[in-house]
Amino acid sequence: MKVDPAVVEDIVFGTVLPPKAPYDARASALAAGFPETTSVQVINRFCSSGLMAIQSVANQIRVGEIEVGFAVGFESMSAHPDRGADEFAQEILDHPVAADCQHPMGWTSENVSKDLNVPRKRMDELAAASHQRAGKAQKSGIFADEIIPITALQAPSTPSAEGAPKAKRVPVLVKDDDGIRPDSTAEGLSKIRPAFPQWGNGTTTGGNASQLTDGVAGVLLMKRSKAQELGLPILAKHVVTCTVGLAPRIMGIGPAIAIPKALAKAGITREDVDLWEVNEAFASMLGYLIDTFGLPHDKVNIHGGAIALGHPLGCTGARQVATGLNAIKRTGGKILVTSMCIGLGMGAAGVWVNEQ
Repeated sequence: MKVDPAVVEDIVFGTVLPPKAPYDARASALAAGFPETTSVQVINRFCSSGLMAIQSVANQIRVGEIEVGFAVGFESMSAHPDRGADEFAQEILDHPVAADCQHPMGWTSENVSKDLNVPRKRMDELAAASHQRAGKAQKSGIFADEIIPITALQAPSTPSAEGAPKAKRVPVLVKDDDGIRPDSTAEGLSKIRPAFPQWGNGTTTGGNASQLTDGVAGVLLMKRSKAQELGLPILAKHVVTCTVGLAPRIMGIGPAIAIPKALAKAGITREDVDLWEVNEAFASMLGYLIDTFGLPHDKVNIHGGAIALGHPLGCTGARQVATGLNAIKRTGGKILVTSMCIGLGMGAAGVWVNEQ
């Protein structure tokens, strides 16, 4: 069912790495057919940026500023890879906690693995399960209900000869996630060399961490009365989104702090939650959340997570909602919680009520 773009009053883009994101956001909205009267903003809270876009739209609706808003999470990590922080001022480097913000995310994964007892074997087991679950979902066509095929332009596989005109980019239909390896096993993953041998026990690898990926996801939010007026199906109700802070060196366990806060705000307990979508930035943090924090693995990322699907930083928070609502529709559950750790020492979680 199509929605008239003119009813959308504000679009909030969540993204992290593009150096000129406001230009990209406004221009792409206009090119996509939204009218000049639809406003645009960009929000950045690292890995939760897509969820923060949703929170921003939901809060505007809640206080009566708008009736309809569109939350978008996007990232092109092939075009804009995360190269870490620029050089910090000496005052930051002299601060024992602030100085930790200069370290890459892989360092934090090694800290979680070593300090909180998540061994390499367990990380590889969880990574293999992510790929296997995603592969099964992809093969059975489940992801087709949450993916809109698009035509993208790709550089030709053979570069132009020296002095020749630059070869035109080739149109490619993108309709599936291409990083899923359904035949992955813990044994096979155990043979991959450590990505960060200089830190911790060298447990984090390219096989048990999220992939560098391009991606975009969108969530349309509006007042219930407006959806009914427009004759649109209501998929879910957004209840609350919460953020928290913690030590940057163990940022991966952010969901273990954000989830209890969100559940308390929603007035529910863990036992009320039917499905969990928790971002698999690294298998170390997933292992902590399942084995120590106590999330039930059979209800967490049942169609795979970021280890298989990728973690385009700004996209993930919105993608989790699409994946989670697609999954909970099939299981017949009611309460969905989405959550992620956030680089530099934060966490976020959102609570949703399925109405499909």
